[in-house]
Formats: sequence, structure tokens, C-alpha cells
Amino acid sequence: MDKIDVSLAQGRVQGYCDPRFFDVLGVFAENFKQRGELGASVCISVEGKTLVDLWGGLRSSSGEPWEEDTLCVVFSCTKGASALCAHMAADRNLLDLDAPVTRYWPEFGQNGKEEARVSMMLDHSVGLPTLHEPTPDGAAYDYAYMCERIAVERPFWKPGTRNGYHPFTFSWTVGEMVRRSTHCRLGRFFADEVAGPLSLDFWIGLPEIQEHRVAPVVLAKADTNSRIMRAAMADVEGPAAKLVNSMGSFNANAREARAAEVGGANGVSNARGLARMYEALANGGSINGVQLVGKDTLSRMGRVSVASHEDALMAFPTRFSLGFMKSFDNRKLENADCSSVILGEQAFGHVGQGGSIGFADPECRLGFGYAMNRHGAGMLLNDRGQPLVDAAYRALGYRSNISGAWTF
Repeated sequence: MDKIDVSLAQGRVQGYCDPRFFDVLGVFAENFKQRGELGASVCISVEGKTLVDLWGGLRSSSGEPWEEDTLCVVFSCTKGASALCAHMAADRNLLDLDAPVTRYWPEFGQNGKEEARVSMMLDHSVGLPTLHEPTPDGAAYDYAYMCERIAVERPFWKPGTRNGYHPFTFSWTVGEMVRRSTHCRLGRFFADEVAGPLSLDFWIGLPEIQEHRVAPVVLAKADTNSRIMRAAMADVEGPAAKLVNSMGSFNANAREARAAEVGGANGVSNARGLARMYEALANGGSINGVQLVGKDTLSRMGRVSVASHEDALMAFPTRFSLGFMKSFDNRKLENADCSSVILGEQAFGHVGQGGSIGFADPECRLGFGYAMNRHGAGMLLNDRGQPLVDAAYRALGYRSNISGAWTF
């Protein structure tokens, strides 16, 4: 790989890039020049070899540079890590994804959730996209409290009859499936079985000793005309309206938020951590002697489980496998800017709030990660992340994404 060191008006872009991926470097630099990027990193591996590892810009508006080891909160990219843990438990015959949730969590079986299955926790169809009643400040940092609330909650729909994105509650629905089946909390399981063996800078519950490396989040201004906001205003008893007050003022820039175990939203990593986690999944489930899952489990991880013309929370079409986003294309949908994630058809991964993403594409053995501190608009990829993904696919010889997924 060529060593990169490019000066910008706002910091520098540094790292390494294989010449075949110079278009990715060009897009990454252009994000800073034209698209409002503050600080970011992008990492790409193909067939188990890292071919792009770039970082640049600023950690904050006060001017500190984004360094090689800078971290940031990757929000819902964390869901991919949590889902991986659940699939690892299933691969070890500790967790049956087709079993009733009550086999592992008896208290969950009440108020209309008695027949819910474990798989519904993963594919956002269990009917708990949020809670009906508000929670106290700081509630999202209290794992036991949130599990107690989830257990007694009534679903917004009969589990399994439709799907709607579970932005925060995924942390405890899936997290508790991991804990009950492995007898190990999600954050510890991930550290011991994934991050440690793969040498990832990736935590679900950040140790205080790592705090100095974290770039603060710069949130985007809320779009009051978005589909989810329209849904919230149209139905004050619906999940979109209830989401606003249900998580007790979660603040990703607070130490207590990063220290907590919120497996759907508070993972701390960077592009390298995301790409290297998915690298194993892009290469048959194992890498460098570390096996995460077998081939049968890997096949299920990438297979579409639910697809909807209108997600019950986000109010636009979505496609999910068990715990991961699949490629979905809403570019022609009215009032749905930044509501797409366009990957290869075999790819699976997860976008994080503001536009970060990590994913694996087994077809081309691609592991991809992008993380940043200044959030973009919309619910999914924006004009910084999607062009990086597009440039990566073009470098690999893919021709078009007109169909809604990248094809040769």
C-alpha cells in the first residue's frame, strides 16, 4: 500500500491506500473539502488483506487532529456487534434462534409477547421499537432496569406480524438473549470472544482508560419534515412519537453513556475496528485462525428475514436479516433523502446514526468500515458514506447499483 499524507484546509488525511482504491481516497478527501466532514476514518479489507486504512480531519472544532487511533461512538453500528454475539451463541448450540423467547427469559412472556421467538428480537419484528411510557434520566445506562421494563412491556403490534426498527430496545432484547444463553453479559462476551481474539479497538462499554481517545459527537440538526417526524406528529400514541422520551436523555458525549452497556447504540470504535470485525464474516466466518461462526450460521446471518414497504418506525421501506441491514434503495421515494444503504446483494452489516457503517460482502470478500464524529442528515447513509461505499465497489469491478444493489 502507498503511504498517504495530504494537507487539507481542515487538518490532514493520513494512512495507507492500495493504488486500486485511490478513488476511495479521493472521495474521502472530498468529504472534508466539500461535504462538511470534521473528523473520520475509513478502512477496507479484501480477501483478508487491508487495502485502505485512512484517517483525517479534526477530533473537534477546537482543532485537535484526528489521529490513527482516534475512536468515536458508532451508534447503531453496535447492533452488528451485538447480533454477531447472538449468532455466535447459536453457532455453539447455546441459543436456538427459532425457540420461544420464554425458553431463556420466562418473565418476557406477558402482555401479548407470550409467543415471541428469539429471531424476532434480531429482525426488529418483536413489536418493541420503544417503550410506551417515558423512562427516568439515565435509564438507558441501567441494564437491569431496562430489562425489567422490556419484560413487562406490551408490544406495539403482535410479535412477528410486521417489522419496525428498534433503535434502543435492541440493546436489551438481543443483549438479554446473549446473557441468558451464554451466562455472560453482552459487553464482556464481545470483548472476550470477538474484540480480544481479533485485536479490535471496539467496546460495548468503554473502559475509562480509553476515554482520552474518543472524539466527541457533533449531532446533526433534526429534520422536522422527515418521514419519522411526520409519523410522530400523525400518531401521538405510535412508536415514533413515543421514542422521543423513552430512553432517559441518552447523551453519547457523557462518560456514563460510553461506559454503559447499550448494545444497540453506544459501541465505541473506528473504521478499522468495524472493518476488521466484518473481515472475518466476509471470509467464511474466520480469519487468521480465529473462527467466529461456521458456514451454516454465516449463511443465515446474510439471508433476508423481513422486508417491508413501510417500516413501522422509520416509515420507509427496509430489509433486514437477523440483526443486520441488507441493501435497500429509497432514492426515488418522496421525502426520503439519506434513507438508503446500497450494498451488494449478499452484503450485510449496519449503519449508525449520522452515517457511519460497517459491513461484510461475502461475494467479493469485502470488509468495510467508516466512522466519523460530525453527523450527517437522515436515518441512514448520507452524501459522505455512500460515495465511499460506491467507490469501493467500483474498485472491485462492480458496474452499477441501479437495481438497488451493486452488481457486476
